[in-house]
Amino acid sequence: MRHLLSPMDFSVEELDTLLNLANDIEKNPDKYKDCCRGKKLATLFYEPSTRTRLSFEAAMLNLGGNVLGFSSADSSSASKGESVSDTIQVISGYADICAMRHPKEGAPLVASLKSSIPVINAGDGGHEHPTQTLTDLLTIRSLNGSLDNLTIGLCGDLKFGRTVHSLINALVRYKNISFVLISPPELRVPGYIRKEVLDANNIEYTEVERLEDAMDKLDILYMTRVQRERFFNEEDYIRLKDSYILTKEKMALAKDNMLVLHPLPRVNEISVEVDEDPRAVYFKQAKYGVYVRMALILTLLEVEVC
Repeated sequence: MRHLLSPMDFSVEELDTLLNLANDIEKNPDKYKDCCRGKKLATLFYEPSTRTRLSFEAAMLNLGGNVLGFSSADSSSASKGESVSDTIQVISGYADICAMRHPKEGAPLVASLKSSIPVINAGDGGHEHPTQTLTDLLTIRSLNGSLDNLTIGLCGDLKFGRTVHSLINALVRYKNISFVLISPPELRVPGYIRKEVLDANNIEYTEVERLEDAMDKLDILYMTRVQRERFFNEEDYIRLKDSYILTKEKMALAKDNMLVLHPLPRVNEISVEVDEDPRAVYFKQAKYGVYVRMALILTLLEVEVC
């Protein structure tokens, strides 16, 4: 039995196999529509989610399986004090596979140690979000053609953004990757990621405060939300907030083939006028999330393609 707790749980070769499967699912959905008939996915979401939870549910339903679970801690026995360890041991008797989102870092790991079914980390605090990373990799590879030889701009909340942390961990294993880290000083990439991931793998990176200073260098721009509550004072937020809003004017500075990704939800960090730009692929990205989660479910359940 295998779990997915981090993007690093899969080798590059295994990721290629998974992404190939996701691409085939996209092209031939009917081939997979009964592969999980009789199987059940439990979605244990201790904090709110739209895309991740619903895309997991859509993925299992598209495979012919069924879904059960809860969408908030308040609607589960966690509100009565039940531990993650006890919950997963109970759920293991109800379902064949589980997707868990939890506000505490490491909660899916705790669950995996007591589970008799595969556990998928659907986001744990500010730590990791591996299935979003799989979605990001599928989006980039499908639309760009490769995951090698890229300059990736990561913009916004790089300190607390679990999607950013997971994506850095995954991409450093590909060839000729460099990063431009775009954030206010208060929200820079954590020191441990800089030291243990970027420096340890001899990855080239630069850090800038203004989005405009990076646009012409990027093959991929990965936007995230800058949150007012992360700043120590209101003056710094007001001074910097507009630097991290992507507009048509800023897009004019970018390469013609640059792709704009965003894990969503968007608040105001991408102007709606950018949605019409063919380089804006964040809604396609959300759709790719269903295909990659279908591929992941099939892989962890070791289901042979019908």
